[in-house]
Amino acid sequence: MALIGAVLLPVAVRVGLPALGAAMAMNLFGHGIALSGDYMIQGAPKLTADAAGLPVADVMAASVPLVAVMGVVTTAAAFWMMRRDMQSGTWRDGTVSASDSSAAERPGDGGANGAALLSPRAKRTLAVAIPLLFAADVAALAIWKLQGGDATALIGGTALLIMIAVTLLAHRNRALEKTTSYLIDGFVFGFKVFGPVIPIAAFFYLGDSAFAALFGDKLPAGSHGIVNDLGVALAGTVPVNGAVSAVTLTIVGAITGLDGSGFSGISLAGSVANLFGTAIHSGTATLTALGQIAAIWVGGGTLVPWALIPAAAICGVDPFELARRNLKPVLLGLAVTTVVAMFLI
Repeated sequence: MALIGAVLLPVAVRVGLPALGAAMAMNLFGHGIALSGDYMIQGAPKLTADAAGLPVADVMAASVPLVAVMGVVTTAAAFWMMRRDMQSGTWRDGTVSASDSSAAERPGDGGANGAALLSPRAKRTLAVAIPLLFAADVAALAIWKLQGGDATALIGGTALLIMIAVTLLAHRNRALEKTTSYLIDGFVFGFKVFGPVIPIAAFFYLGDSAFAALFGDKLPAGSHGIVNDLGVALAGTVPVNGAVSAVTLTIVGAITGLDGSGFSGISLAGSVANLFGTAIHSGTATLTALGQIAAIWVGGGTLVPWALIPAAAICGVDPFELARRNLKPVLLGLAVTTVVAMFLI
């Protein structure tokens, strides 16, 4: 997010896009469309597919039309609302002062990215080289079919090399010290964001097939875990159809995303999708993808204020104002995507 902000935010502001509008675009495209599909790293579909008992490829294929619908509806609605309010004079950019934006320094201010320490020629060179390096990563992922840890290592290694190179250019004699500082900041941020996933996912898996694997001798024959067994029993007494299943998965995903992680609840979404898919005898992959999309769009960085802090800090806007601006487009997108899922089940 810091890389995108440093490279593209000044350009966006220069051509007339408000800082809050730039933050919305970074959120909706990065934390929404890209993260909810997660087609490169495939971390999200791996978690939901495992919980639903499906191959990862099935969940990814089922998510393509849903991610496309969600992305088009949400970004189009956000753009239309922004233009409408700008023309009517009711637009509030939500810009915060430098003293209020302590989470990160804005690009070009000589902060963490060291932009003020780079010569104009170095800036132009990096502006061309960095996108080319990540484009080469995308090509490598496609050519050698890299997935999972291999894909993470390639992209993360490229980002690390870029960070070291820019630090050497910007700080020179203090480059080693600054590199260590940036690495520590990155690790701390990573642990804060993904730390809750481990214990929360563990509890979800205890109610799923993992519980049956550990205590299979204590469960009835044919049991698939406590949560699955309860769901099957409930499905036998409560009418379940495609419409109810789709609405339930959207609600479950959205609720689990309220913790701000986005990833912590997708295992539960996969388990619930398995229950409804078994009950209606179809659509398990579509329901799994729907729950994944709802959880990540809400918790991955488009609605929960603390998850919006990176984009808000880079653009110098209030994260609560950013969340308020994202609310209506995201809710509209979830509603339309849920209806589309009903027809795909």
